[in-house]
Amino acid sequence: MLRYLPARDLHLFPRLRDSMFRDRADQFSARLGWPVTVDAQGFETDAYDALNPLYVIWQGADGLHRGSMRFLPTTGPTMIADHFAHLLQGHVLASRKTWECTRFCLGAKAGGRVAAGLMLGGGEVMRGYGISRFAGVFDARMVRIYRQIGASPQELGSAGTGRDRIAVGLWAFSDAARARVARRAGIAPAVSDLWFRRSLGTRSTAGLAPDA
Repeated sequence: MLRYLPARDLHLFPRLRDSMFRDRADQFSARLGWPVTVDAQGFETDAYDALNPLYVIWQGADGLHRGSMRFLPTTGPTMIADHFAHLLQGHVLASRKTWECTRFCLGAKAGGRVAAGLMLGGGEVMRGYGISRFAGVFDARMVRIYRQIGASPQELGSAGTGRDRIAVGLWAFSDAARARVARRAGIAPAVSDLWFRRSLGTRSTAGLAPDA
């Protein structure tokens, strides 16, 4: 199932939290070789985890992490603005209607529908919080995954070639896209909506993150 957890609530699910940060270390440090920080507990975290982001997390039947991604409003600090602005070719992303998605992580035990489930969860965040677009940086390996899910982004700019290519993209989420991704994930839209409402209910974005 999907859970939607502001960082301030992660302590309520310690096994889920810990397995998420360990899976992030496994993916980004051990497998991809990114220059990320892994602490003595084996957790991969960065400065943006301290800004009370919203996490969309696929939780397995055993209560552990299978996949996740992290969201912050673009009106505050973001990885794109701080580290990847050169990819935007002069375009500025700073809007209450646009949030940044980072740390798309698939655990080693993620099933075939987890990636699509996470993208469906992103769409629920859009619907529930009145967001029109998500922005994110992605590398060449993700292009095929997004295409398979049926949620390819609009590219704003890129650098590099082949496997070294990285790009900034924007995702929108129409009703048709929601239905397409839900089919891919094997999740009925009504169930997806229930998971979102169960996690966040009618909670507003007030206090979720800076300038949310």
